[in-house]
Amino acid sequence: MKSLSFLAILYLLALTLPLVIASDPSPLQDFCVSANTSADGVFVNGKFCKDPKLVTADDFFFSNQLEKPRNTDSSPVGSVVTAVNVNNLLGLNTLGISIVRIDYGVNGQNPPHTHPRASEILLVAEGTLLVGFVTSNTENRLFTKTLNVGDVFVFPEGLIHFQANIGKSPAVAFAALSSQNPGVVTIANTVFGSNPPIDPSVLARAFQLDGRIVMDLQNKFKK
Repeated sequence: MKSLSFLAILYLLALTLPLVIASDPSPLQDFCVSANTSADGVFVNGKFCKDPKLVTADDFFFSNQLEKPRNTDSSPVGSVVTAVNVNNLLGLNTLGISIVRIDYGVNGQNPPHTHPRASEILLVAEGTLLVGFVTSNTENRLFTKTLNVGDVFVFPEGLIHFQANIGKSPAVAFAALSSQNPGVVTIANTVFGSNPPIDPSVLARAFQLDGRIVMDLQNKFKK
């Protein structure tokens, strides 16, 4: 009987656990503006919250003018990402959203990367982009599409994705992400530019490359 009760408990846990971890809990307050100091603050979701009595409209305002084009000439991949997240718009704390502007030079790209904490929806404002994402290791299936002005594409959370300018002029896109601080892991920079470097023999076997090529890549991505 005891073993039966134990199995019943395990079964109930199996049913309820997915519901528990499905999403972040809803905020129990109107807002929780991130504070730069712990003085008179409450620690919530990785940030100290400002006293609500001291909150102003400026805490929910970003004035870096996202309509201004960025210079992509100095970027090695030909793109510049301007992010608006909880680090520069403090009112985003606990709200689970953020936004970026991406400028692409001619032949520029936002190279393969992931956002470990967010899905992304991208809107093309100027130019023509080739975009895509790859599913996890069970299939490694590529979903790709050519986007023009006004087109929208979605990248699921955690999956490797990219955008490339295939037009004859600069391109611009805006993307919303389902996290106040989505994070970004650029594959090439992370693998070949780690500090300290990953043992070249490990990468040579993983990528089926000559060790000298791996070391050359590590030198290119060294910070």
